[in-house]
Amino acid sequence: MVNLTFPDGSVREYEAGISGAEVAAGISKSLAKKAVAVKLDGELTDLAEAISADAAIEIVTRTDDDALELIRHDAAHVLAEAVQELFPGTQVTIGPVINNGFYYDFAREEPFTMEDLPVIEKKMAEIIQRNAPFTKEVWSRNEAKEYFAAKGEHYKVELIDAIPEDEDVKIYKQGEWLDLCRGPHMASTGQVGSSFKLMKVAGAYWRGDSDNAMLSRIYGTAWASDKDLKAHLHRLEEAEKRDHRKLGREMDLFHFQEEAPGSVFWHEKGWTLFQTLIAYMRRRQKEWGYKEVNSPDMMEKTLWEQSGHWEKFGENMFTTQTPDERVYCCKPMNCPGHVQIFKNGLKSYRDLPLKIAEFGKVHRYEPSGALHGMMRVRHFTQDDAHIFSAEDQITEVCVDMNEQIMSIYKDFGFEDIRIKFSDRPEKRVGSDDVWDASEAALKTAVEAAGQDYTFNPGEGAFYGPKLEYVLRDAIGRDWQCGTVQVDLNLPGRLGAFYINTAGDKVSPVMIHRALFGSLERFCGILIEHYAGHFPLWLAPLQVVVATITSGADDYAREVKEKLTAAGLNVELDLRNEKINYKVREHSLAKVPALFVCGMKEAEEGTISIRRLGSKHQTSMSLDEAIAALQEEAIAPDLRRARDACLADAEAAE
Repeated sequence: MVNLTFPDGSVREYEAGISGAEVAAGISKSLAKKAVAVKLDGELTDLAEAISADAAIEIVTRTDDDALELIRHDAAHVLAEAVQELFPGTQVTIGPVINNGFYYDFAREEPFTMEDLPVIEKKMAEIIQRNAPFTKEVWSRNEAKEYFAAKGEHYKVELIDAIPEDEDVKIYKQGEWLDLCRGPHMASTGQVGSSFKLMKVAGAYWRGDSDNAMLSRIYGTAWASDKDLKAHLHRLEEAEKRDHRKLGREMDLFHFQEEAPGSVFWHEKGWTLFQTLIAYMRRRQKEWGYKEVNSPDMMEKTLWEQSGHWEKFGENMFTTQTPDERVYCCKPMNCPGHVQIFKNGLKSYRDLPLKIAEFGKVHRYEPSGALHGMMRVRHFTQDDAHIFSAEDQITEVCVDMNEQIMSIYKDFGFEDIRIKFSDRPEKRVGSDDVWDASEAALKTAVEAAGQDYTFNPGEGAFYGPKLEYVLRDAIGRDWQCGTVQVDLNLPGRLGAFYINTAGDKVSPVMIHRALFGSLERFCGILIEHYAGHFPLWLAPLQVVVATITSGADDYAREVKEKLTAAGLNVELDLRNEKINYKVREHSLAKVPALFVCGMKEAEEGTISIRRLGSKHQTSMSLDEAIAALQEEAIAPDLRRARDACLADAEAAE
């Protein structure tokens, strides 16, 4: 007999060998009809799998979140069957589930094209209508290899050879068609449903190795309902409109070129946005007691070996050898340099917590295929900081830091923020006792801050556990930005210490912190979040003064001078073009405010204002218009400081 514990805490006894499908049927016919899989001790399993031991059980229905991965997994199998029915002789290789969908790689002499996708989708719909059951079989290794070799499926033979000897070779059948797969699957192809779409084709090297054959990859997406599919496709349309690379060109912010892959060429307006972020963060860090420093871009390889970074990241580090045969590394992160700054001069417990911050340029080799605009680059700037503290200060420091992080994201328009707690990875430095202490301290801190969080097992840094702050943008996409990491390893490895109250030398705790993360990436996220329509305080170009007629040129120059004196970023457009042309052009460039000057405005000392996204113009006096924009352009932190001073002044009267 086996005891199964249900989500409500109840425990029921069953004959050993009972399946999840039978358990569901025993509860109700409706549940058995809706069930697609079962979770045993948190692990998804086929409904038909025999249950041979006590376990926590949960019946998964098609509308549950856990079912979405199965829908996509099964859709990949349906795609593979459809392709082999339509294009005999095509080899199927691998077809994993990915974020928001799935793909399958095929070996075929002629690559697939976008024109093939509607035909394949139609065949997939036919296979789903057949509603063939998924059934699992376990074959011997030789039997499986002989079967696939006879069919000319040489990639499958290679995959079988890669399966560890202690693992079963599992075969899943759907009607007459079958595939090598670990599983699990839903009960039948019909449960995939109709809410799927093939999205694009691409080339992909077998196993991601450019020395291997090029395969033809088909990407698809699948959802539990047509409503979810429609919403996803709408998000993709919105994402395409908001693509920071496209908007970067239209707004003249930056560009990329082949001579410097993964590096940003900042134009004047883009650099203004970049510097606005730095100025904002510099003010906030000064308010919180950080000391800004700068560490060398290149340091000797021995330092990175001592810190443990070389072993972990060596293959992703840029190196150079000097004529005296010393090997130097371009820094991939700032932490070892900050430890050197901490070590310079004797520190005591009275100096702690010591907060060191740097806008440090770091360099990491990313494969060419992984580069993606400003979201994935090889050279980027971090708003990096390290807090050196005693162990009994960790909670207080992290609670304060959490409050600061939330404040910053709110200032930039992000209200929906998720926190993930990541514990020790498989490859790490330090003893288990040290990891136990650092994980406990970080958990205590986030709980003391009153924050909810989800668990992200095994995803901590190699030197310590971390919190990841995930921002949800205007169209519902998640972006992991800020991190907080508690490190009881690195300071000791690099010989850092302070003198405690007893006069002993003690290694400090090192709390790693980045809030924007990569400034380049955060700029890209902001561009897409706002679709280029920045709030005035962030906009790199805030106002364009445009003339209707050349007779108003002198007045337009006067307007520009006054706007500049008010601290606004402004340009003058005196071109001999129609005003409607100028409006369209500056709207495309996402200029927040357009000051239109004609002879009437020049004579009256007024201005006509057209705001981005509005079809209407507002007329007001020039001084009134400038004062309104000047007020709107105040950064949120400066506005708070000003309002606090005014409130204090009023209270003192």
